[in-house]
Amino acid sequence: MKRRLPPTLLASLILLSPALRAQPAGDLPLMPWPQRVEANQQGSLMLDNRLTIGVSGDDLGPAVARWRQRIEQQTGWTLLPQADNPQQALIMVVIKQKVDPQPLPDSDERYQLTITPQGAVLNAETRFGALRGMETLLQLIHNNGSHTALPLVRIIDAPRFPWRGVLLDSARHFLPVSDIKRQLDGMAAAKLNVFHWHLTDDQGWRFASTHYPKLQEQASDGQFYSVAQMKEVVAYATSLGIRVVPEIDLPGHASAIAVAYPELVSAPGPYLMQREWGVHQPTLDPSRQETYQFVDTILGEVAAIFPDPYLHIGGDEVDPTQWNASPTIQAFMQRNNLADSHALQAYFNRRLTLVLGSWQRTMVGWDEIHHPDLPKTAVIQSWQGPDALGTVAQEGYKGLLSTGFYLDQPHSTAYHYRNEVLPQPLWIDDQVHQDEQAQSWAFTMPRLKGKPVEGSVTLIEGPQGWRGFIDFSGKSRRAVRNITWRDAGVTFQIDTWMGDTRPVLTLKNGTLAGYFLIGNVRYPVSGKKLASVPAGTAPVVPDRAGVANILGGEAALWAEAITPQILDLKLWPRGFAVAERLWSARDVQDEQNMYQRLAAVDAWSVVSVGLQQHAETARQFTRLAQSTQIAPLQVLAEAIEPAQYYTRLHLKFQAGNYHQFEPLNRFADALPPESDEVRRMNLEVQQLLADRTNSQAADALRQRFTRWQANSTAVAPLLAGNSRLVPLQPVAADISALSVLGQRLVDVAQRGSLMGSNEVKRARQLLDSAAAVRDEVVIAAVYPLEALLDGITRKEESGAKPANGKRR
Repeated sequence: MKRRLPPTLLASLILLSPALRAQPAGDLPLMPWPQRVEANQQGSLMLDNRLTIGVSGDDLGPAVARWRQRIEQQTGWTLLPQADNPQQALIMVVIKQKVDPQPLPDSDERYQLTITPQGAVLNAETRFGALRGMETLLQLIHNNGSHTALPLVRIIDAPRFPWRGVLLDSARHFLPVSDIKRQLDGMAAAKLNVFHWHLTDDQGWRFASTHYPKLQEQASDGQFYSVAQMKEVVAYATSLGIRVVPEIDLPGHASAIAVAYPELVSAPGPYLMQREWGVHQPTLDPSRQETYQFVDTILGEVAAIFPDPYLHIGGDEVDPTQWNASPTIQAFMQRNNLADSHALQAYFNRRLTLVLGSWQRTMVGWDEIHHPDLPKTAVIQSWQGPDALGTVAQEGYKGLLSTGFYLDQPHSTAYHYRNEVLPQPLWIDDQVHQDEQAQSWAFTMPRLKGKPVEGSVTLIEGPQGWRGFIDFSGKSRRAVRNITWRDAGVTFQIDTWMGDTRPVLTLKNGTLAGYFLIGNVRYPVSGKKLASVPAGTAPVVPDRAGVANILGGEAALWAEAITPQILDLKLWPRGFAVAERLWSARDVQDEQNMYQRLAAVDAWSVVSVGLQQHAETARQFTRLAQSTQIAPLQVLAEAIEPAQYYTRLHLKFQAGNYHQFEPLNRFADALPPESDEVRRMNLEVQQLLADRTNSQAADALRQRFTRWQANSTAVAPLLAGNSRLVPLQPVAADISALSVLGQRLVDVAQRGSLMGSNEVKRARQLLDSAAAVRDEVVIAAVYPLEALLDGITRKEESGAKPANGKRR
């Protein structure tokens, strides 16, 4: 068998060779966008129900039947029966070499797709490239009035990163096998190739153990996967070319183990099932030989079910309280020259590495496993961000990024899409030169849970205008963008681990006030002017060898606020944007183009793949309305988004509802992470402010405001008829008032006139009050209206603003 070209090397060649650089994404409904698309020919390959698919070079099992079924779903046809594997099919899949069906980290996923008027030929090195290429072909099928066809294209494609994963958390809320399989279908459609299955945590042990049956008997509430079910999931994933990497959390997040086998834990029991979210104390005892016997047996059972060479041991958020309080463990640490709890965890992980090696498995763990004593064979998955990833990659560890891809948090798709996997430099000059002036401000942003976010922001005025950077405590310096001054205030944007972040600050008399807009939620901040620019920390950017250690990334879908009833809604269609960031060339970055293609792929995924993101919203609305007449709730939802970042969970924490049995049945739970209507509204506002004669943008805005205002009457009885909807009554009233304001602002914008100061003041008061979080939702329409008001009232100003915000 020929040696396969490692995907990492292939991706490097694609990125480095000018001939293979990807063009900017075009209009074809493809996601992720291929490395190269040539679509210069006129015409189409016409399709009808006589369509046939043939495969040569390998046996793809049920894949052909599955593809034909999906084509029937996309077209509404019943395809005529075809002979077994026809050699002269309209769509021919030609596989160069036959390989084991089990996907591996270095599986070759390259393919070329050529569509001519005579037919389509999909060439692939292996079955895995064929599977990826057929998803591209299925996305290209379009129904155009009286005919169905494929465009005439030539596509050359390969992934940028070999590890493109999705983490599903079955521990906190159990996910049935049927729901998991549907997500695997979605992953295959998005060319994602690693299913990271989080099987154990404090709130539940979901892995059926033969040798330690009390784990599932006493610590799962009867919700666990049998050996047969787990093998079923692995087999199904394998048929889609998807690896399954199981996660068994060790040595922390061990409350479920403590319930079943308290003798393995570092403090005596008995223990009860943990229902609360957060970090808990039960931790395995690394000083006992019985612990390693348990680990060896469990990991052996896991390895027997999951054939992937990698096995995830978690390793995150280990609370050292029990270790520090145990005289036996402290004595063990002294005997083994272990200076602290981190060194003790490293000792445990070294032992774990040997255990995994005996089962021919390689360790994957979260940031916290990083330690000078950790063997370089380990793969480190980062939730702490690009600096942590850059550090481990530079030190020779393989690494994965999940920061910025946390899909359990509601964020805009654009935020995830901008999340570059490879650590980036500062990109701006952070030095203050002789002809420049700088001002630095310290800030503190309290959160609803956890420590305040602290740091400083520095703004530099130079001959080319303003630039700036932000220094969050404990993190490296990052550049800000879109600095805009207004009176004594400034606003700018930066993507942070919290989300799309836009500080809106008043800088006056040495005092900083205002708020950080985290996604769509305002977090108040305070601070003061600093006497000098802080030193800061440079971003950790690995060299070429270090970059080669970064395998890719994973979208994470932690399940504190996710149940099977809303699983698809949280993962799709945003999962396609994450997939594009992991598959496509780095220079595919146009957000508006992404949203256009995402809309097409979103619809395609419902029809062809069977994903249920829209059906889940409709079901939740039907339950809340107690009727199938849900149009008023759908219109109401156009202006609203769930409170973004971790705001919803932190509000539950403050209310004492931070636990496993908190119902996820609010209006907020039925909403997608962002409102497409509000996003379009933003674009229309920008168009109108750029050209006040743009009647198309003005008419679109007016029609939306008219629809929202008229809906207030229709939605009122629904809101009054369900106690879960009653808290939204003032939200609906504000949307009606905002619609009136919107009509007024559009009229003023088109006339080019100014509003009186009192009217402007009342408008700002309405916008500020309507921006509040209520029942875990935010009226996202506030922000394009705010931009429209700012555009109308902004006067022509000359010069910049010094530190006190006054004109020079």
